[in-house]
Amino acid sequence: MSVASDSPVHSSSSDDLAAFLETELDSDSDSSSESFPIEEEPEDDAEVSNHRLKRRKLDHLETVDEDEIEEVASVKFSQEISEASSSKLPCQHPGTFGNMCIVCGQRVEEEETGISFTYIHKGIKFHEDEVTRMRDIDMKMLQSQRKLCLVLDLDHTLLNSTVLRDLRPEEEYLKSLTHSLQDVSGGDLFMLEFMHMMTKLRPFVHSFLKEASKMFVLYIYTMGDRPYARQMAKLLDPKGEYFGERIISRDDGTVRHQKSLDVVLGQEKAVLILDDTENAWPSHKDNLIVIERYHFFASSCKQFDHRFQSLSQLKSDESEPDGALATVLKVLKQTHSLFFEDGGEDLSGRDVRSLLKQVRKEILKGCKVVFSRVFPTKSQAEDHPLWRVAEGLGATCATEVDESVTHVVAMDVGTEKVRWAIREKKFVVHRGWIDAANYLWKKQPEENFGLEQLKKQGAEEKSDDVPLEK
Repeated sequence: MSVASDSPVHSSSSDDLAAFLETELDSDSDSSSESFPIEEEPEDDAEVSNHRLKRRKLDHLETVDEDEIEEVASVKFSQEISEASSSKLPCQHPGTFGNMCIVCGQRVEEEETGISFTYIHKGIKFHEDEVTRMRDIDMKMLQSQRKLCLVLDLDHTLLNSTVLRDLRPEEEYLKSLTHSLQDVSGGDLFMLEFMHMMTKLRPFVHSFLKEASKMFVLYIYTMGDRPYARQMAKLLDPKGEYFGERIISRDDGTVRHQKSLDVVLGQEKAVLILDDTENAWPSHKDNLIVIERYHFFASSCKQFDHRFQSLSQLKSDESEPDGALATVLKVLKQTHSLFFEDGGEDLSGRDVRSLLKQVRKEILKGCKVVFSRVFPTKSQAEDHPLWRVAEGLGATCATEVDESVTHVVAMDVGTEKVRWAIREKKFVVHRGWIDAANYLWKKQPEENFGLEQLKKQGAEEKSDDVPLEK
């Protein structure tokens, strides 16, 4: 791990801590009183003071402007030495390294050591109260920079990877199109022979990261292992200017097979998540922007039991200006703008979760939808997930037709409601119109989701032969 070169004022807490811990834990010191206690406990109050001082130095750097650091440091730190020396309060053990307190050096019981932040530094843990305190500090810093936090998934969100042995014969042409790993800045398709895989970056990803980094502190959070996560970060961010040490893998999570914001040093009300899998974030769905999956390789389609051909098989790709990442970037800009609008200093009442809902409600605003033979007969229509999704997108849902209805969502052309819609020149679409609006974050052309297209594709969706409403 390399020491972060940026000032703490211009980087997030995780990078600051990585640099701080590396200095304190890995480097040799000229003075024994300045060395980090790993095997021996401090012998006197002076050594305790030194360790408390180091922690306060980090806190101080996170809360002042860069130009003020040198001017204030000498006076402030001298005061803290005096305070630490005279304090007789018991240490609260805010964090541990190897089960030893990072402040006083005492051994701490395993169950008291708190949350692991192994992506910051191996073996480091922080007590929940300390994590809350660091998030509060980070929030103040981010607000001064007009930034929020954005947690990014890798696979099917920013890129698509496949094991080389899973390449289909019709994909062999890709091997001649790969870019050199010696200079990845201009490439988007890479052969990682030492990992036995090939990776394709999603179109627009470089522009997306560049623009998003102006508004957000960026994290990677993947269910892949740590070596994979760091290698993908090198492809996406070869200069290390976007993610720093904020690369979280499944090895760093606290809940098996799930993702959680408990290891992200940002307040939940200021964190957005971009992921293709909603179920990966059971406790943070209100922070989540679900993106359409990127299926470049055939193995990716097979993984999700899709019968259509992949982009590589079609020798095609997503559009840069109109693709999923370009659309999501607009959503991020809207949400960021709403959070910081009016330019006031007191943003304590702002919450990205409510603002994200506000942005979503603009997608189908003005649409009134009636469903026909979409829900099982005995079910309550208002409780069906598709009904709730439509309302979340801003549509008004109803069970009966009237002149104010704009769309009839159906799976069969033979229903009374569909015949009424055709007669009254209303839109008739299948449920894919709502699903697409949900995943693409914009209203879709109705002509692309007519029932005739549904028949042609052989994709009529009925609820497992359950009787449907009329």
